[in-house]
Amino acid sequence: MAAKTAIIASNGSLFDAYKVYNIATAAAASDHEVAIFFTFEGLNLIHKEAYGQLALPEGKEDLAQGFEKANVPAIPELVEMAQELGVKFIGCQMTMDLNGLEKEAFVDGIDVGGAVTFLDFAKDADVTLTF
Repeated sequence: MAAKTAIIASNGSLFDAYKVYNIATAAAASDHEVAIFFTFEGLNLIHKEAYGQLALPEGKEDLAQGFEKANVPAIPELVEMAQELGVKFIGCQMTMDLNGLEKEAFVDGIDVGGAVTFLDFAKDADVTLTF
């Protein structure tokens, strides 16, 4: 049975996105079954209008050039990579409802569910992380 990695993405900056997708893709490439639960600001990481323009933290704007020089993929590319590797994306139904957001506002291929949906996956996870 493959190892399982459960990730909660509750923050929505560019740094958070890189942390989430770096761990998720590394785990999936290492044959882990991976699910990410996107809640609160974490929904920005899969929102069609937001995920391509996530902000760097104040005072860290100079890192944009560093990302470019290091050939770090953009977030939309990392989302595609994660999905190609089989990472399951779960958008938080409650947060979507609170913000009047529909599934269509997010990247294709996500599931929508609540904490129970994520906990069902995470209950026997080998690795659980929160960003």
